[in-house]
Amino acid sequence: MRVVAGELGGRRIEAPAGRGTRPTSERAREALFSILGNISGSEVLDLFAGSGALGIEALSRGAAHATFVESAPAAAATIERNIAKLALGDRARLFRVDVESALRAAAVGADKYDLVFIDPPYAGASALGALLDETLPPLLRPTARVVSESDRREPLALSLPLTRERRYGDTIIRIHRSSDT
Repeated sequence: MRVVAGELGGRRIEAPAGRGTRPTSERAREALFSILGNISGSEVLDLFAGSGALGIEALSRGAAHATFVESAPAAAATIERNIAKLALGDRARLFRVDVESALRAAAVGADKYDLVFIDPPYAGASALGALLDETLPPLLRPTARVVSESDRREPLALSLPLTRERRYGDTIIRIHRSSDT
């Protein structure tokens, strides 16, 4: 797996071993970032970060900072290695906690984000909508976008306004906007 474009374009990144993590393909990342356009200076939140590929791609394309949330020990260790290998330590932080804990802590800390990636395990993703609808909106800047990736047969549904939707095989990628815009 490699970073598609930007300052780190072509650099290789690791994916966690096994079938527990399903990294977003290079083709899908390239298409997604083409849709997103300029993200320079953005504060990024990468939930269920897996390998960190989406947040790392955002940093490569000019995002100011990325926060990675991953509770699986092997995946979190992979993200940590990728951040170190690419010398992104000053622009990235990793929380090794579950998503609900991370979102509640971010709300207490008054953290705000311009771009949020949500790529949960496909099994059970559809059950996350209520939790995310409650905890995510206070963390979004008025022009924020939220990108979700899930199985098209059991998609993750968010109440945020939907602006785009793309299918890649069994995967559905949805782009939402902050309800404040």
